[in-house]
Amino acid sequence: MADLARIAGVSKITVSRALSDSPLVNEKTRERVREIARQHGYKLNVSARNLRLRRSQTVAVIVEMKPSADRAMWHPYPLILLGGISQELTSAGYSVVLTTRGSKAPAAQAADGMILLGQGAREDAVHQFDRWHMPMVVWGAPGENEAHITVGSDNRRGGAAAAERFLAMRRHRPLFLGNPDYPELRERLAGFSDALGRHGIEPQVLVLGAFSPDAGYEAVRKLLSKRVRFDAIFAGSDLLAMGAVRALIEAGRRVPEDVSVIGYDDVPMAAQFIPPLSTVSQNWQEGGELLARKVLALIEGQPAQSEMLPSTLVVRAT
Repeated sequence: MADLARIAGVSKITVSRALSDSPLVNEKTRERVREIARQHGYKLNVSARNLRLRRSQTVAVIVEMKPSADRAMWHPYPLILLGGISQELTSAGYSVVLTTRGSKAPAAQAADGMILLGQGAREDAVHQFDRWHMPMVVWGAPGENEAHITVGSDNRRGGAAAAERFLAMRRHRPLFLGNPDYPELRERLAGFSDALGRHGIEPQVLVLGAFSPDAGYEAVRKLLSKRVRFDAIFAGSDLLAMGAVRALIEAGRRVPEDVSVIGYDDVPMAAQFIPPLSTVSQNWQEGGELLARKVLALIEGQPAQSEMLPSTLVVRAT
């Protein structure tokens, strides 16, 4: 590096910054230093630099869910979040180490910081990764003690919006599908119940262990077979809602004339579903970008705060 600095007529720190894409070096100087480096076959020793800085220049992104037939990794969650995260981290010179809960990948544990996508039931995933003792930002809902930096959508407002839509349609026997052990779904149910409660209506709650269309289908099919009365369904996810709609249609119930259905997430397939699914939308792309910015702030020892993104009811045909 000293030789390269002498040839380029700049300092060693300028060479280091130019080869690291630092904004502290103007573009013209960066290009000149890089061209001289190419001519002389010089490459920055990234491992040596990281060792000196005591940094790995990586962020571990842990997906809370364990991939299965019910919860596949190709689902828009977590892929859209990952897109926003990768975009921000790459532009800051960081690499992403992607893994799932249950993995003990040494590369993930050696990262400079961690982004946890999902809190798990009763926040068990958060408690698990607390043991790694590294800067961590979580996608989800504010925890009970708010001890972690959290980014998520306004789940409580999303639940209230679903309730207000049902009230406007004069629905008086609403049903909630989902597992309130998960902080995000607990917030959705709370917003839903509070809005209905102000009108003297208490929703039925059916706790489901899975998030798949099959889980929604089986749950609603069983309720119909038992002649349980309901005229509206608020599902904790779009996949559950899609399964519920299929069960209703197979049983001869009209959607939304007999039973109205609202999902949550606004996944791309929701608009193409037949009938097009009404749902609550959350901005995963912006959420991913915020997660990355906040973990980078923590790594640099800067302050960071939890942030809640707005959620929006998207009314379609259900």
